[in-house]
Amino acid sequence: MLHVNDSIEAVENAFARDVVGGLSADVKTLPSRWLYNERGSEFFEEITRQDEYYLTRAETSILRERQRDIADFVAPGAVLIEYGAGAGVKTELLLAGLRDPRGYVPIDVADGFLAETSRRIASRFPSLWVRPIERNFLDAFEVPFDGSSGGRTGFFPGSTMGNLNASEAKTLLMQMGRHLGKNGRAIIGVDLQKNVDTLLRAYDDSAGVTAAFNLNLLERINAELGGDFCLERFKHVARWNEIEKAVEMHLVSVCDQRVTLCERAFSFRTSESIHTESSRKYTAESFERLARSGGWKVVELWQDAGGLFGLFGLIRY
Repeated sequence: MLHVNDSIEAVENAFARDVVGGLSADVKTLPSRWLYNERGSEFFEEITRQDEYYLTRAETSILRERQRDIADFVAPGAVLIEYGAGAGVKTELLLAGLRDPRGYVPIDVADGFLAETSRRIASRFPSLWVRPIERNFLDAFEVPFDGSSGGRTGFFPGSTMGNLNASEAKTLLMQMGRHLGKNGRAIIGVDLQKNVDTLLRAYDDSAGVTAAFNLNLLERINAELGGDFCLERFKHVARWNEIEKAVEMHLVSVCDQRVTLCERAFSFRTSESIHTESSRKYTAESFERLARSGGWKVVELWQDAGGLFGLFGLIRY
């Protein structure tokens, strides 16, 4: 049996391994999953309330306006399994429209958010059983069989699919297939390609919340790995990568400097960056190709009035 302390130690070791490896590379990079500690998750929820961040408003409008259509897609009595649950605000909209949902399984690495989301959902939907799983959704793990006659539906909102590279996205889609079973269905949020200026503003808001979210990763390294990053010597930058069709977030050094952590030293040149996140943007056709690579078929596409965002309904094939 894995004890709680063992689990915490495994996460800490993985964090240190990823940070040391990423900063040792010729092109420095850090996995985006480490942005989401408790403070990072709080920052992200604040980002979703910024004027420039259209994604949450667009996706929420779809869940409200297409509620009946989405309920028709999901079988009555279904169990909802959410990957990267976060605060679960959009989950409440989805559950409220479904027909007799039986259970909810939120999956997230931020245990504080996970506990709060689970309590709130259980309180609002008292007939629903709730079984949270504290894991990174890209890890290999099992979701215990629940015996519900309505089958399982996966929910992956918020365009987090865009943060995954092609290999990671395929891995997740195949894992979802294992979790949801041969009759499983999935609803996945995807940010659609659009004007680049609109995209860049969404990842560099005027209030500086996204910048604080990105810089919080350096604070986390200092707190958890004994780093000595000076946050004033780095700035947040959002860039468009035309080849990848992605907005990239970077932490750019504003001077020549040296940083130490985990008994290692890392040098930065002026304007050298740490690539912390990519957010890929899809067309309907490119997402359909991705879904097929993971064993899924797109059968529904619900969009907001402005065509900014898409919720895709998938079935196994």
